[in-house]
Amino acid sequence: MGRRAEDRQCRFARLRAFDHDSDPTAWRSGRLAGVDEAGVGPLAGPVVAAAVILPADFELTALYDSKRLTAAERRRCEAAVRAAAVDFAVSWVSPRRIDRVNILNATLRAQRRALEQLRVRPWTILVDGNRSPELPPSWRSRLRTVVAGDRSSLAIAAASVLAKSTRDRSMLRLDRRYPGYGFAQHKGYATAAHRDAVRRLGLSPVHRRSFCGWLREEAELARQMQLPWEVGASDPGRLVSPRPA
Repeated sequence: MGRRAEDRQCRFARLRAFDHDSDPTAWRSGRLAGVDEAGVGPLAGPVVAAAVILPADFELTALYDSKRLTAAERRRCEAAVRAAAVDFAVSWVSPRRIDRVNILNATLRAQRRALEQLRVRPWTILVDGNRSPELPPSWRSRLRTVVAGDRSSLAIAAASVLAKSTRDRSMLRLDRRYPGYGFAQHKGYATAAHRDAVRRLGLSPVHRRSFCGWLREEAELARQMQLPWEVGASDPGRLVSPRPA
């Protein structure tokens, strides 16, 4: 066994031990769920959450924090998780609703909906981060938040892979619908190329207005610096229509 394989094996053992130690009974019974989300920080696109329950004998040493995996590794891990999971569910919240309720509440809503869609009721739920969604009192599930959970818990790592893979595919579809922004490359995150595209094309219907205040601030600054005879810049907040299907 090579050094990389040994490292992965040790990492996998550590993640699985964390889940076991969190609740040995729930873990052995296939009633321990991991929850994670993808897409909290981007300027565009939905926030996606996943909930996953893995069987105690699940084996996949490559599984880890989705952000640390290549696209090919994520695809293989996603397929393995979907095939072997006791249960899983994925939910998302739209950019428009994110603007209405704020990103924290939208994330918690997506997490709760993913959990509610599970057919198998978990006894213990591990949630990535330091905030967890409210669940109906009838659930009687034990909720535990885990900071950096996708690098600590196998179940949370599995949820992170499903959430990110699902969101990445949605951004590929949005790239075809709204060409020119580069959604396929940056997945909606605030890269320099994405910001330049927004300056050039304006905001699309899938951009989060609450995340794009910088655009108005730049336009206002530019107007303040204009001389009286200069022509005003085009409105950066204009809507871009989708490409016909």
